[in-house]
Amino acid sequence: MANVSEIKKGMVVDWKSHLWLISEFQHVSPGKGSAFTRIKLKNINTGKVVENTFKSSETLVFVDVSKKNMTYLFSDDLAHTFMDMVSYEQVGVDKDLIGDDAKYLKEGLQVIVSQNDEKAVAVELPKKIEFEVGYAEPAVKGDTASGNVMKNSTMENGLEVRVPSFIKTGDKILVNSDTCEYSERVN
Repeated sequence: MANVSEIKKGMVVDWKSHLWLISEFQHVSPGKGSAFTRIKLKNINTGKVVENTFKSSETLVFVDVSKKNMTYLFSDDLAHTFMDMVSYEQVGVDKDLIGDDAKYLKEGLQVIVSQNDEKAVAVELPKKIEFEVGYAEPAVKGDTASGNVMKNSTMENGLEVRVPSFIKTGDKILVNSDTCEYSERVN
């Protein structure tokens, strides 16, 4: 058992006799009253997402998970397949477990897969992911004078990202996987 203030995104907890993945959380310290934490939890077995508020004095049971560095290989109708680069073991991860983050997957992407009893319970993406720009709208002459002008672009895997006007097709950029925003150009 551990205090609610010790939680992190991607942790697995045993709550109400089910395993839940912490997908988002926010610590709140109101001016009046006791502090609390608002947590968005995803049921590992059913995929159901709930939001709950825990007082700072409450405790949760954290579940031990093993974390392995794995590489994304491919997707099919049911799952995303990852490979452990040490043992070459392949693990299929249910599409519902990754959800919207699947838009960041590309062949060769290094991720951390958390497992409990040999079952994948969470996939942690890198904070910044490198993509090659597959298409970028042409820059319009004179737009750069105002400074922070953004345009639409499509990455090699189909991900759409707003980028600065100087980015061209074929450039490599880093995209923030939390916000889906341009981070920087890679040389």
